[in-house]
Amino acid sequence: MLRFIFKRVLWMIPALFAVSFLAFVLIQLPPGDFVTNYVATLAASNEIIDQNAADALRERFGLGEPMLLQYGKWIWGILVHGDFGTSFEWQQPVGDLVWERMALTLTLTLSTLVATWAIALPIGIFSAVRKYTIGDYIVTSISFFGLAIPSFLLALVLMYIAVVIFGQDVSGLFSDEYQNAPWTWAKVADLIHHLWIPVIILAVSGTASLIRVMRANLLDELNKPYVTTARAKGLSEFRLLMKYPVRIALNPFISTIAWLLPNLVSGSIVVAVVLNLPTAAPLLLQSLLAQDMYLAGAFVLLICTLTLIGSLVSDILLAIADPRIRLE
Repeated sequence: MLRFIFKRVLWMIPALFAVSFLAFVLIQLPPGDFVTNYVATLAASNEIIDQNAADALRERFGLGEPMLLQYGKWIWGILVHGDFGTSFEWQQPVGDLVWERMALTLTLTLSTLVATWAIALPIGIFSAVRKYTIGDYIVTSISFFGLAIPSFLLALVLMYIAVVIFGQDVSGLFSDEYQNAPWTWAKVADLIHHLWIPVIILAVSGTASLIRVMRANLLDELNKPYVTTARAKGLSEFRLLMKYPVRIALNPFISTIAWLLPNLVSGSIVVAVVLNLPTAAPLLLQSLLAQDMYLAGAFVLLICTLTLIGSLVSDILLAIADPRIRLE
């Protein structure tokens, strides 16, 4: 296992270099650059910038240099100084912009994960054990509904319910008085008060999917000979269920870690925009639209790094939980 982990970590290094280069190239493929978008935005507000001023901006941001030279300077700054560059649009260090959004993104994602697992695991077990009963049919219908409903539509419905019925502010994750306030227990309580809407929206689709996967996997395990043998030896039904088939059927839950970590950054961009959430996803979208290449490149590089780490962690945990898939 240690040899496997070591080889995987070594392979991450060239993979990250390749991905970072491809991301840097793809961000610059659309026609124009950041200055082009900036000039077009000002023109829409009846502010005109002449060509000399635009060329001066390109020279200031280094956009006139060859792409390979721009990439070389960017990756060298990351490796040597830990500097991801400066955002063109925000005129701030990219590292500061990224990490200030990650705390709230981490809170939202982990809350969604806990809610998803806490709901999907017991309901999936119930649906498998009580297959073809009224309860199973109800769970199946709700799961299909959860998979089918668009997240942005659910967000709009929950926002309407929260405002009309509960009289709650649904813009962002904090009330106005706590928006820029230092962290206190009152601010934490306000965050929790606003957190339930995005958690429900983001958890619905994942919960519905995992319920179906858990039910299918558990049904496969319940019909295997080892379950019949354990039952014949007098093992109680609950202990039998939890000790063997449920443990094996948990593999899909563990494998979700592979996409959980990159989801910290990308998340559900549409939901985050609809709810005006101060997470990383809207900032990533804005950087791509503005062709803010250093900010967008940092996000893409972070997503790829978290994908590789998540896959490694998932493989290790799967090997620990299920001896059948160990390399030995």
